[in-house]
Amino acid sequence: MASFLTNNVEVVAIVLFSIGFTSLLLHKNLVKKIIGLNIMDTAVDLFLASMGYVQGKTAPIVENGIVEASSYINPLPSGLVLTSIVVSVSVTALMLALTVRLYHRYHTLNVDEIYLLAREEVRRK
Repeated sequence: MASFLTNNVEVVAIVLFSIGFTSLLLHKNLVKKIIGLNIMDTAVDLFLASMGYVQGKTAPIVENGIVEASSYINPLPSGLVLTSIVVSVSVTALMLALTVRLYHRYHTLNVDEIYLLAREEVRRK
């Protein structure tokens, strides 16, 4: 129990990732799959941000003449999280645009139905 109390952010990130992964695997609706993928991405961002935080240390901005690297947190995880957010917004926009195109073409968001309709379409050609 003590391990959970000290690593509660990491546990929450793992639970969120599991929820997103389960949603991605079990739902047939494309929008629900996109939401699941976004939940997974948020969990990874939370995990990276929690790994980059160190209790008692500050952002790597030199103040009061302290230049020792051990006095500051590592800025790399923060940079990775910011990059991940930008990439995930772009990927989400692309996935939603493709989902809209699929809906206009097949009039459904069910992955299985889209697969069957696309397969039938290929056979007719």
